[in-house]
Amino acid sequence: MASMFDPQDPQYDARVRETFAAQRIMLTFGARLVRVAPGETDIELPYREDLGQQDGFLHAGVITTVVDSACGSAALSLMPAGARVLSIEFKVNLLSPAKGKLFVARGRVVKPGKNITVCTGDFVTQDGTKLLAIMVATMMCVR
Repeated sequence: MASMFDPQDPQYDARVRETFAAQRIMLTFGARLVRVAPGETDIELPYREDLGQQDGFLHAGVITTVVDSACGSAALSLMPAGARVLSIEFKVNLLSPAKGKLFVARGRVVKPGKNITVCTGDFVTQDGTKLLAIMVATMMCVR
């Protein structure tokens, strides 16, 4: 599926991947950036017991962190060269307990802007059959 946005930076893919690699929390979680397109990113997260909560489900804080990163990465893909991204607001709805072996966080830009970009994110099972969480996030361009 083709993106509906044109990136300002022709090197957006490399920049998004480099920024993601610098997020040590993603390394700690074992998350992998698996897809980058203008205004879109997907992050895979394997389940690990140490990322779970008391009932064995993936912890809500982990879910939120990974979806926030997917939204921020999607926003970054549309920002000018040299710009950074900073989350300034988000809301998460946890829809179902996160059970499974592998999950995907998908970040999508809804409305890019010069200073503020609005994104949506979702968190699904690997096969995409179960929606576990959704996010609406506002990202700020930092020059």
